[in-house]
Amino acid sequence: MACKFQLVSLSHGNGMQSLSSRNEKSNNSLYSYTTRPPKYYSILSTTTTKNKPIIYNNIGAGGGGGGGGGGGVVLAASSTITESTPSIPEKPQIELDFIGPKVGADGSYPVEKASAISGDKLLRNIMLDNKIELYATYGKVMNCGGGGSCGTCIVEIIDGKDLLNERTNTELRYLKKKPESWRLACQTIVGNKENSGKVVVQRLPQWKK
Repeated sequence: MACKFQLVSLSHGNGMQSLSSRNEKSNNSLYSYTTRPPKYYSILSTTTTKNKPIIYNNIGAGGGGGGGGGGGVVLAASSTITESTPSIPEKPQIELDFIGPKVGADGSYPVEKASAISGDKLLRNIMLDNKIELYATYGKVMNCGGGGSCGTCIVEIIDGKDLLNERTNTELRYLKKKPESWRLACQTIVGNKENSGKVVVQRLPQWKK
């Protein structure tokens, strides 16, 4: 913090005196005083970004010369404190496109989009959080709630499989005769907390026409 003090007036004895002044640096502060510095300096006002006044007493050298009563200097001061908060880097993001299993009226497959922090969620949770249809009719009723014991949350990874974890033992058991691109959403972690990119997912690949 740097403080700058401006000399306003000096009271010495019973009258006011004009002054010659000089500047000195001390403890990272800049202040002004007379060639015969008085004993006490008082800051009348200061402005900081935190609105906390700074009060200094007994700054400077010893008292002035003779005469009745010690000299006193009245100074106006301003101080500015600048604090910066270090910016927190953003976490890597994975963008996801979910392709519907049936062609729409315009002749194209519908696509729904979502995004997630890399390595933060399972594919199943991302789909449910974004209200993207995951289960076929049977799975809607009989799914195990993400426990990996039913094999009904099947998806196909069209692109971006390198952004996902490897197939788990559960998947190897349920998808043994299925294409390697098929995954169980409840077993698929999207991202690894460091990577970012785009994953394209085919919903309900068993329904695709």
